[in-house]
Amino acid sequence: MSAIRTPAVAGMFYPADSGHLARDVRAMLAAASRSELNPKALIAPHAGYIYSGAIAASAYAALKNSASHIRRVVLLGPTHRVAVRGLALPGAEAFATPLGTVQLDLEAAQAIAHLPQVTVSAPAHAQEHSLEVQLPFLQTVLPGFKLLPLAVGMATPEEVAEVLEVLWGGEETLIVISSDLSHYLPYDVAQRVDNATAQNILGLKNSISHEQACGGTPINGLLLVARRHHLAPHLLDLRNSGDTAGPRDGVVGYAAFAFTEGAGRP
Repeated sequence: MSAIRTPAVAGMFYPADSGHLARDVRAMLAAASRSELNPKALIAPHAGYIYSGAIAASAYAALKNSASHIRRVVLLGPTHRVAVRGLALPGAEAFATPLGTVQLDLEAAQAIAHLPQVTVSAPAHAQEHSLEVQLPFLQTVLPGFKLLPLAVGMATPEEVAEVLEVLWGGEETLIVISSDLSHYLPYDVAQRVDNATAQNILGLKNSISHEQACGGTPINGLLLVARRHHLAPHLLDLRNSGDTAGPRDGVVGYAAFAFTEGAGRP
């Protein structure tokens, strides 16, 4: 097993050339609305950048004021190619993208290793795009950080929430959930479905199905913890592939959310 997890979808989901990638990410961030909220957690989509990059940029642009404090990113995304029970660590020491290498937080990984729902699966991470596509944004907006990537398979929201509680930390820790919304519905139907999903997330209702969001399990786990910690959810962007680069007969939904401390529901 390699100590470095190499890029799997560079050249497909985003540019493989480092200069091209850096320019694209900076341009998307510059075009995004500047909702400077000091988020504790984000939800961002994970499709190809031509489809969902602008929506993801809305989430990461919200980090402008807090980026200098963030030293650790806990990144959770659903598995698409390899089935796994629980939440899988990659068993690597670093993740690479065309923009460079991100060191993993091995101390944080050790802190959750005792939990029965935490496993190690290099295959679950090897070709998984849901985590990888978030990294160039994080590398661009954060001056320096360590990463704890978790590929979420068959798990309960409570199991996800338990992991997040152990890793919660303070302002140095950012939680990112990678998820798209509905898949391959007609444009008008997708808008209705995704708007309802967004309202559930804004209401901190941890009942998001996998039909509503492929990352429903980690989203539901985050919503459980968000209620406990009195986080306030903010919808930053809500669109679909019919709005960005695709046809409208079958679209994929995307949303960006930020969760902030200090003003959540009791």
